[in-house]
Amino acid sequence: MNLTIYGAARQVTGSMHLLEAGQFKILIDCGLDYEKDHSIHTNENFPFQPEDIDVVVLTHAHIDHSGNLPTLVRLGFEGQILCTSPTADLTELLLLDSVNIFMHKAEKRGKRGKGRFNSGAQPLYLQKHVMDTVDRFVTIGFNKPFRITGDIELTFVPVGHLLGAAAAVFKINDNGAEKSIAFTGDIGRKSYPVLDDPQNLPQVDYLVTESTYGGRLHTKDKTVEQTLVEVIEKACIKEQGRLIIPAFSIGRTQSLVYSLNKIFSNGLLPPVKVFVDSPLAARSTEVFRKYHYLVNQEAQDFYNKQGDEFEFENLEYVETLKDSRQVSNYWEPCIIISSAGMLEGGRIQDHLYYNIQNYYCTILFIGYCAKGTLGHRLLRGDAIVHIKDRDLAVYATIKQTDVLSAHGDHDDLMDTVKQQDKNKLQKVFLVHGESSSMQALSDALEAEGYAVETPEKGVKYII
Repeated sequence: MNLTIYGAARQVTGSMHLLEAGQFKILIDCGLDYEKDHSIHTNENFPFQPEDIDVVVLTHAHIDHSGNLPTLVRLGFEGQILCTSPTADLTELLLLDSVNIFMHKAEKRGKRGKGRFNSGAQPLYLQKHVMDTVDRFVTIGFNKPFRITGDIELTFVPVGHLLGAAAAVFKINDNGAEKSIAFTGDIGRKSYPVLDDPQNLPQVDYLVTESTYGGRLHTKDKTVEQTLVEVIEKACIKEQGRLIIPAFSIGRTQSLVYSLNKIFSNGLLPPVKVFVDSPLAARSTEVFRKYHYLVNQEAQDFYNKQGDEFEFENLEYVETLKDSRQVSNYWEPCIIISSAGMLEGGRIQDHLYYNIQNYYCTILFIGYCAKGTLGHRLLRGDAIVHIKDRDLAVYATIKQTDVLSAHGDHDDLMDTVKQQDKNKLQKVFLVHGESSSMQALSDALEAEGYAVETPEKGVKYII
């Protein structure tokens, strides 16, 4: 049995791992790499032949795990894509949204739809390729063993982080010897709005785990509601300004809206207009409603007592681009939630364009921003940023909080590994993290007596 880490190796985005059991090839995740030229070259040049992959296992819908699936299909993959039902629905929305972003960029370059897919001006894939990908989804329930072949069994274990997110746990008959390996995908955190806590993984021989927050602990002295109340009170009540919150449309926005619902429903602040300016957020919220039985007990109790947790007075979901532009003309204090979370596309760029030089605007980051993104440049304190073909001075207040991060922190990651029996677990492979985070987590695990590897991209391990 062989394991090769082809994506998120010593970096955060682009998760893609190849597991070979004999001649059978399983690709776990196929995400976009956002840390280099992710338009074509990094993501189109697979280090294997796509037609040689027998099956893909998708841990969750986020684009750094799912976003390159249509490229894989376009270039020859013909197998099934195994995932949970919410992951299938949310991934379809995200992939279609990616097409819109690709097409917008291609149109800006004036070369839309011409020539082959070997130019940086061309979209990575089209809607046809997304629908071809969706046709390959085969959905599996949580904690229900699924036999891929006579020798390979897959079980999805809930890990929080996002609706439908799962660790992929394999039991494999390798020439008469049973071996087991788990891929965590992204591990959620406990007591997160809307989502259940991660479940414990079964005992395995090998563990491939994310390390995003290795060496870092989340803020624990304030709740989500306390943090939001503090920021909103200053930005919108005292300063009578506007609060812009870049948030991923799928997952983060739903948790944020639910938290705001609790704040205003409980009278913790006077009413403030809230705009959710993302059609993708509106559509994905419908998926959360569809699978409402998978949200956590607190959210279900809220629904039973007070109604839809994703609707409240003064909340408006903005659909059309015309209505989105009208939000910029709303001069009363307000909260604008818009995608994308790293500011690399979507309507959030319009709101930044018109507000980055507004002294009475606060921009609150509630998630991770990869290096090279506009969000990362703002967070590191750049005085001038490039938005929509203009260099603009930054006068708005930039804030960040991790209370709505959907990733488990260092302690959560340690707990995930420490659930494993040291006498059985032979190796821990760290992926999906910056080098400093991986090193911190590796040092801590080795101090506990675990064998740890931080794979380089493309190195094959015999396991």
